[in-house]
Amino acid sequence: MKIRSDIIRVYKSLHTWVGITSGLLLFIGFFAGALTMFKQPIDAWVSPPQQKLAQVSPQQLDALVPQVLQTHPDAAHGFTLYLTDEAQVSAPMVWEKHDPQEAGGHHHRLELDADMWHATLDDNNQLVAEQVQPSKLGALIDMLHRTGGFPDEHTGIYLLGIAGALYFIALISGLIILLPSLVKDFFAVRAGKNRKRFWLDAHNVIGITSLPFHLIIALTVVVFAFHDELYDGLQGVVYQEQPMFQRGGAPGGQKPQPGAEQELAPPSQIIARLKEAAPDFQPTQLMYMGMSGPRPVVRAFLYNPDYLVRGPVTGFMLIDPRSGNIINDNYMPGQGNVWIETVMHFFALHFGSFGGTPVRWVYFFLGLSGAFLFYSGNLLWVESRRKKQKRDQPVPQQQLNTRLMASATVGIALGCMAGVAAAMVAGKWATAFGAENVNALYPAMYYAVFLACVIWAFWRGAAKASVPLLTLCAASAAAIPLTSVLAVMVPSLGLWVHTGVETLSVDITSALMAAALFYAARRTHRRLKNAPADTLWHLDDGDPVSQQGVNQPG
Repeated sequence: MKIRSDIIRVYKSLHTWVGITSGLLLFIGFFAGALTMFKQPIDAWVSPPQQKLAQVSPQQLDALVPQVLQTHPDAAHGFTLYLTDEAQVSAPMVWEKHDPQEAGGHHHRLELDADMWHATLDDNNQLVAEQVQPSKLGALIDMLHRTGGFPDEHTGIYLLGIAGALYFIALISGLIILLPSLVKDFFAVRAGKNRKRFWLDAHNVIGITSLPFHLIIALTVVVFAFHDELYDGLQGVVYQEQPMFQRGGAPGGQKPQPGAEQELAPPSQIIARLKEAAPDFQPTQLMYMGMSGPRPVVRAFLYNPDYLVRGPVTGFMLIDPRSGNIINDNYMPGQGNVWIETVMHFFALHFGSFGGTPVRWVYFFLGLSGAFLFYSGNLLWVESRRKKQKRDQPVPQQQLNTRLMASATVGIALGCMAGVAAAMVAGKWATAFGAENVNALYPAMYYAVFLACVIWAFWRGAAKASVPLLTLCAASAAAIPLTSVLAVMVPSLGLWVHTGVETLSVDITSALMAAALFYAARRTHRRLKNAPADTLWHLDDGDPVSQQGVNQPG
C-alpha cells in the first residue's frame, strides 16, 4: 500500500500538533481513568473500618423509610435503598444532607462536606441511624478523569471533550502515517543507542496495539462532554421527540406537595413489581432521585450473573415512586431499541463495566499506556524541534516554545502522579490523627503538590526538574505500602490495614509503580552525563546531577 509522500507529511503535521495541544489534558484523564477502575478499593484503603449496619427484609424497608423521613426530613430530597448484603453495602438505607439551594439542581463541583447518614432497624423495628464520613478520594480521582484536572468541573468537561475530538483526529492521522510501514515494522522496538528511535517505536507499537480502545475512549469522551447537545439532536431525529432518558414523576409534571413522602409506594411493592417484570434478575438497589422536584423517579438496579458485568448492576429500570409502576425498562438487556442498546454498550466499553476483575485490570493497564502515549509523544515533539549543533559552531539556543513544552510535560505529568499518591497518604495519616474533614484535604493536597511540581519544572527547566520530580513520584507511591506496613508494625500510630484482596492490591500495585519510578529516576540520572550539548536535557558541568534530567528521547 503506497500513500503519497505529501499526504503523509500533512497527516504527520496534523498528528503532531493535535497531539501536543491536547496531550497533557488527556494524560491526566487517562492516568486518573486507570485509577477509577479500582475506585472502591482506593476509598477502602484510606477509610478506617466502619460499623456495618444490619440488612433488613423488604417488608422491614416499608417501616424503615417512613421512620427515616419523619426523623430526618433532609432524606426526602433523595435516598438509596440497598437490597443485598454485599461487602460494599454498609447499611440498607443511605442518604446525604445537601444544601437546600442545590438540592435537585445541577452543580459542577466536588461535594466534600455533605453529611452522609446510614440507617437500619433494630430487633424491635426501631430506627438506628448514624452519621458517617465516607471517603471522597475516589470521587476526586473520577473528577480528574472527567475534567483533565481542571478545577471547574463544568469547564473541564467541555475542555476534555474538545481534547477528545482532537485526540480522535490524532489517532486517525497517526494510523495513516504508519500504514506504509505497518506490516514491516509493526512490532519493531529498536533498543539501541538511538533513544529517540526507541521511544518512537514504543510510542507506535502501544498506539497501534491499543487503537480500538483509544478510538472508543475518544468518541465516548466527546459524547459525555456534549451529551446535552447530542441528545437534543437525537431526540428529534432518532427518538421522534421522545426523551432518551425519561425522568418520570408526578402526573402532568406537578410539583409534589409537602408531606408527599407519605404517598410513596412501599419498597416491597416496587421490589415485587421488579421481580414480576424481570424474573431472571435480582434487584440490588433503589435510588430515589429528584424527590423534591417536579419529576421524582426511582432508578432500580438489577443484576444477572449470566451477563458480563463488573459489579452488582446489569441494567436498570425507572419507577414512579408513588404508584410503583415501571416508567421505562429500555435500559435492561434486550429491551431497548437499537440506538439505546448501542449507546449503553458504547458506555460500557468506556467504563470497562463488563467482564469482571480481569477486564478492570486490562483497562487499568490500557489507561496507563494511554498516559504514556501522551507523555512520550510530547517528549518526541520536543526532540524533533531540537536545533542540532553544527561542527565547529557554538551550541544553538533552543526555541522558547520547545523549552516551555518540555517543562509543561514534565511538571504536569509527574505532578499529577505525585499529587494523587500524596493525597492518598495524607488522607490516611490525617484520619489517624483525628482530622475532622479529611475529604477537604484530598483536593487541597493534590492541587498543592501538582502546582508545586509545575512551578518547579518551569523554574528549573525540564532537565533539572525531572529527576527530583521522578523521585518525588516514586517516594509518594512507596509511602502507600509503607503506611500499611507501619499500621501492622506500630499499632499505636492509629493506622489500619484492610485484609481484602482488592485493598491489598492497592499496596502491591503502588509498590511496583514506586520501583518503576525509582528505576526511571536512576536511568535518567545516568543519561544526563551523556546528553549532547545541543539538547534540552544537557546540563552544564557546574550543575549537580541530582537535580537534573528526564528520560530524554534523544
